[in-house]
Amino acid sequence: MKAVKGWRLCGTSYMQSLPGARHHRAPTTTRKPVWIIMAVVSLITMFVIGGYVFPHHRRAACYLFSSKGCKGLTDWLPPSPRELSDDEVAARVVIREILSSPRVIKKTSKIAFMFLTPGTLPFEKLWDLFFQGHEGKFSVYIHASKDTPVHTSRYFLNREIRSDEVVWGRISMIDAERRLLTSALRDPENQQFVLLSDSCVPLRSFDYMYNYMMYSNVSNVDCFDDPGPHGIGRHMDHMLPEIPKEDFRKGSQWFSMTRQHAVMTMADSLYYSKFRDYCGPGVESNKNCIADEHYLPTFFYMLDPGGIANWTLTYVDWSEGKWHPRTFMPEDVSHELLKNLTSIDAVSRVTSEGTGIVTWTQCMWNGIKRPCYLFGRKFHADALDKLMDLFPMYTSGFD
Repeated sequence: MKAVKGWRLCGTSYMQSLPGARHHRAPTTTRKPVWIIMAVVSLITMFVIGGYVFPHHRRAACYLFSSKGCKGLTDWLPPSPRELSDDEVAARVVIREILSSPRVIKKTSKIAFMFLTPGTLPFEKLWDLFFQGHEGKFSVYIHASKDTPVHTSRYFLNREIRSDEVVWGRISMIDAERRLLTSALRDPENQQFVLLSDSCVPLRSFDYMYNYMMYSNVSNVDCFDDPGPHGIGRHMDHMLPEIPKEDFRKGSQWFSMTRQHAVMTMADSLYYSKFRDYCGPGVESNKNCIADEHYLPTFFYMLDPGGIANWTLTYVDWSEGKWHPRTFMPEDVSHELLKNLTSIDAVSRVTSEGTGIVTWTQCMWNGIKRPCYLFGRKFHADALDKLMDLFPMYTSGFD
């Protein structure tokens, strides 16, 4: 029989496993000096760890490991963990305690509808139809920054809170949101908190909305990474070290959050102060940091990223590419429009770098794919009559 060269499998010759194959003694091989290799690896490892734990003081020593010198070595090594300040440690302890408290949902639990408006709410009549028959399951709070509202619905009477001037893009917008949260938190039955504007309208029935928000396992705070000039490019060095540039996030200001997250937001002073002092139009040349687009997304990304859905429940159309979203006029409002808005099940984001990179996020509710939006804006005040005519569809056709 002609000899067949064997294949080595797990230390045994393949030829030796064949029936009838002639057995040949394997040639003796010289054993590799494994101990030498292990010693060299151990020595290098020791030097690297030593250089990381005990930083080098002489630049010449750096070139032993890298032709780029110390910079090349430090770029290759993992970053040294920064020691947190007393304020950061205290903030994390408080937030951990807040988040560890269990959610308590009862038959008496309510959703706080918080309206941020300059004056009269043009869609009160529509909201009145939305709220009818659900007394005891909601509460209303109004922050009117300019004029005293004139009400057409009993649900909005005497619901104004202490208000102050609000300037777009500045910290006063966050201050107004915090006033609304403070007022709504005074009622222990409020378990969900949704921020709405004067141009917002409901897109679903009350029952659908209540169950969606009340039994969601996350808060709907919008949050995404925009590496462009209108995203991370707005980060200020003065925010360091508490707010690293790589953690700076962007998102819509219109949120829905749990009571724990509302308390957590109100307990914050450290991160809020960074945005109060260093985030605003013209704080630094060529940087227009918009506080309401960055504070909450950054805050929750840093401290409870798993507790938010990363998208808002309020639909806004940014397709026109302007500083402010599209306004839906009366001629735009139709059954088809509302049907389209309530069937959207993924959120698109466009970054501000170059021509813009589009990313998509699927909308999930407790692990189940669901449509994204419960509310819509911006609707022109003259669209009220059309929306009132189409209102029956909120309770039948779209749920």
